[in-house]
Amino acid sequence: MNVLKPHLRITVQTLLSTHTPQREIERRTGVDRKTIRRYARAMANSPGVATGFSEAGAQIPPPRPPAPEGAAPALAPPASACEPYRAWIEAQVVLGRNATSIYQDLVEAHGFGHAYNSVKRFVATIRKREPERFDVLEFLPGEEAQVDYGQGALTAVGGGKYRRPYLFVMTLKFSGKSFRKAVWKTSQEVWSRLHEEAFRALGGCPAYVVLDNLKEGVIRPDLYAPELNPVYAAMLTHYGVVADTCRVGDPNRKGTVESAIQHTQATALKGRRFDSVEAHELRLTPCLQDRSGDRKLSDLCDKRLCRMHVDESIDQFSERYRP
Repeated sequence: MNVLKPHLRITVQTLLSTHTPQREIERRTGVDRKTIRRYARAMANSPGVATGFSEAGAQIPPPRPPAPEGAAPALAPPASACEPYRAWIEAQVVLGRNATSIYQDLVEAHGFGHAYNSVKRFVATIRKREPERFDVLEFLPGEEAQVDYGQGALTAVGGGKYRRPYLFVMTLKFSGKSFRKAVWKTSQEVWSRLHEEAFRALGGCPAYVVLDNLKEGVIRPDLYAPELNPVYAAMLTHYGVVADTCRVGDPNRKGTVESAIQHTQATALKGRRFDSVEAHELRLTPCLQDRSGDRKLSDLCDKRLCRMHVDESIDQFSERYRP
């Protein structure tokens, strides 16, 4: 317990003995509410309340008289002054408005006469019951692949120095099956060749690829008509694949590959160092062969698709998508 100065301790204990709310005690004395709460517990466990008076009898309040028979019990005070405006406040919270703007409108449009803190606490209780919502998107086998770069594990570059290579990951949206490879350098040619290797390792080409607006693939970001890198665009045209770029600052669109990168970093590469990028590759190869780094279908599909346990293979791709 924080030890208060004598005058503050006596003030806090006196106010507690008169059943003053702890918020009001904090406002008057400047003492933190946690400290006030500890003093209140100590007073409740003690036989008397030390308020500074010398007489012990003055420390114990007289008992309350019994309620007359048939008297109605006292009604509890309302939970919040904002309760009459609950429906309107909930609608404003759904729109994303903050407590300050809601309080201003309550005062101006509804004649709200209470303090801002009442609105602040009421809005906080509403937001606790409103979790962030995400849409669940379903895709056919071979319809979509997501691709991105991450960072690999520390790998020796010579002279006793270590550096993290680029970690290329392509993930099939339906099954979560992924291709991974580590490279030291990246360019438009390397980016395109990694796509070709991924197509061959996965057994075919998807209908379209979702990618971020990195310079190796996208020159000018645009949601509807992005300008792709010429080498990358020619490679996709050759294999009959369409590029679907994400919105700027919207990584949730390719959350599957983001999760695959994080899973690889946390399991196959966590806490490891490699003497060469080839040793790094040997560590990543089993992730594609035994699917140890892929997410389970139960995390991606409903129970009907989980029972089927369909893998994306070359038979499920169109003939024209073969590399």
